Amino acid sequence: MLVNWSELSNSPSLATRKAAVEHMSRPSTISLLTYSTALSAASFLRSSLVRAGADDSFEVSKYNTQMEVKLWNDKREREMYDNFAELYAIIKATEKLEKAYIRDIISSSEYEAECLKLIAHFKTLASTLKDTIPSIERFADTYKMDCPAALNRLITSGVPATVEHRAAAAASANTSAAAVAECTQHFITAMDTLKLNMVAVDQVHPALSALAASLNKVTFLPPDFLGKVKLREWIGKLLKMGAADELSALEARQLVYDLEASYDLFMAALPNAGT
Repeated sequence: MLVNWSELSNSPSLATRKAAVEHMSRPSTISLLTYSTALSAASFLRSSLVRAGADDSFEVSKYNTQMEVKLWNDKREREMYDNFAELYAIIKATEKLEKAYIRDIISSSEYEAECLKLIAHFKTLASTLKDTIPSIERFADTYKMDCPAALNRLITSGVPATVEHRAAAAASANTSAAAVAECTQHFITAMDTLKLNMVAVDQVHPALSALAASLNKVTFLPPDFLGKVKLREWIGKLLKMGAADELSALEARQLVYDLEASYDLFMAALPNAGT
């Protein structure tokens, strides 16, 4: 059943509010830790209720103390409003959980455990309501929930912030490891080129250029890293020579020395070099 949003924004929303108040009075799908944060979400709902009747209806004194408002017409409609209340509670609870984590009120482990539960419950409920509520953002906007952090976590991200941070750190570590391996390979290639007496400019320059490019990919090396400085000097010198020109024996020896010294400094600069 597709919801008529224009109707929900008027009197039927009162039904949603009563359902939310009744439903949020018992912890059904969220743990007690996060559930307690969701209770405050019902405060504005309770404020709009004057008296709940025993016959699935209640009176709103603000408009007409004698007017009865029917909350639902059948069991299916009652279940729909009950699900609305559950969705409302989950979104509000997630918003408060996100703020608690940002403010360091709860630990990362507590946050992650509770967030995983809320996300799981949200996905299950959202799947159930997909035909009734095609847009969760529209639902939040209709009931003026103002929960940007919750919507980002539940809809956009889909995982706790702690999981996102670990994934980013792992990706960064993998990238760094690949860059280090590439640099090591190019250091060895450049030194072997010279040791094999391949000293022509068109033989040495490609090896040094590849090494310089790989060093620039290693983010933990500063711009003034000695290996980078030496490579720039040698590449600049080679660019002033012809392709068929060759390095002298003294120049080749000095270049090998500079490469070996740079390699040692590079290995010493690795994050885990001292462990």
